[in-house]
Amino acid sequence: MATFSDQESNEPGATLWRDGRPVYDRAGTVCVIGAGASGLTAIKNLKEYGFGVDCYERETGVGGAWNWRHDRSPVYASTHLISSRPLTEYPDFPMPDSWPDYPHHSQLLSYLEHYADHFDLRPHIWFGTEVVRVEPADGDRWDVTTRSTGGYGAERTSRYSAVVVANGHNWAPKMPAYEGLDEFRGKVIHASAYKDATQVRGKRVLVVGAGNTGCDIAVEAGQQAAKCWHSTRRGYWYAPKYTFGRPADQVTDSLAPYRLPLRLRQWLFHRVLKLTVGDLTRFGLPRPDHRVFETHPIVNSHLVYQLGHGSITPVPDVGRFRRNSVTLVDGQEIEPDLVVFATGYLPRFEFLAPELLGTDASGRPALYLNAFPRRHPTLAVAGLLQPDSGLLPLVHWQSVVIARWLRLREAAPERARSFAARVDAEAGDRWHSAKVKESTRHWFEIGHIDYLRVLQRTLDELEVAA
Repeated sequence: MATFSDQESNEPGATLWRDGRPVYDRAGTVCVIGAGASGLTAIKNLKEYGFGVDCYERETGVGGAWNWRHDRSPVYASTHLISSRPLTEYPDFPMPDSWPDYPHHSQLLSYLEHYADHFDLRPHIWFGTEVVRVEPADGDRWDVTTRSTGGYGAERTSRYSAVVVANGHNWAPKMPAYEGLDEFRGKVIHASAYKDATQVRGKRVLVVGAGNTGCDIAVEAGQQAAKCWHSTRRGYWYAPKYTFGRPADQVTDSLAPYRLPLRLRQWLFHRVLKLTVGDLTRFGLPRPDHRVFETHPIVNSHLVYQLGHGSITPVPDVGRFRRNSVTLVDGQEIEPDLVVFATGYLPRFEFLAPELLGTDASGRPALYLNAFPRRHPTLAVAGLLQPDSGLLPLVHWQSVVIARWLRLREAAPERARSFAARVDAEAGDRWHSAKVKESTRHWFEIGHIDYLRVLQRTLDELEVAA
């Protein structure tokens, strides 16, 4: 049990004590963990609401997952956005009109760097500094212990009025467990270790997983490898990047003002896919066991092209591995040199005790709006979203909600209590009109229109009177 000294101070820099170690009081300052796309907009919006902000970033630059130089980045050389530019940009910082509909990852990194410079965010960021522990302190405050990335140097603990966690959820690989995998003599990697087509060139490659990354890697292997098998457990709906001459997400979004019922939207999208993509079972892909919008959208115009040219061989799920081969669930036996597991990622909050986020035995946190835990009003998570659109506009408004909530707690505690009651009652609820599949991939799946509407209602409720 932690013990605190009787000394309390609202002066930044005052030294407190916890379990015999010094704690440096940052008074009303908010701590943000991570300087990726979510952390940057959290810093910016907290600043605009008058908070002091300290951000800790374990790497040496901004950008998070979009900075390919970072060792945890899942980005590969050919990565492009799968949501179009207008649905991806921050609402108060548009991307250049001269950019393509689907920018390259290097352009998005440049965009985030310019965002940090435009809003003067870098002075608030401690680069090369990782967070070791975040622990509750007296009065809904938090003790944040940091050290130089890699474990070098002494630890330092600072006390903050609130903590916003923005460490991302696409960096801790989820590796499947298959019988015989340990004895397989071929090379096995997770998609997080895939960087460019040289890794598959001339090889016999098995790609496991039908998410957007798995489809991208399968396409590159279809072009460069001697042989490419693409293994999927179920059928999916594969959307093209363009429909009717426009980015597909913009066409879909144009229907939002009409508030069409879900079933009608699903019927319309099925019709569009039938006209533009056709029946993919004729290529050997399994028929989807769900309706459109019930799984995360897969946006790839090249997969069907490669299937149609025979460059990719679709196969069912893996049954087991053997020394020199892989047996599939239908009895086929194939002999790949390289297996790429595009099997997704799991959220990791190494510096937080699981109960602080209401995390269950499977590792899934219970959060209202995918941001607020039940018992800790000054702790929030930014960007823990898997949307059917771009992330940046959503996390912008989500971080505005966080900033406004923290201000309301100071200005109008009575009104704040009603919001806290909703957090307690609705933490863990989904924000999607469709019945989304139950899997780790869909833990944080949201419909962006549904989510934006509830954010707007929340912002109105949390508005602080001038």
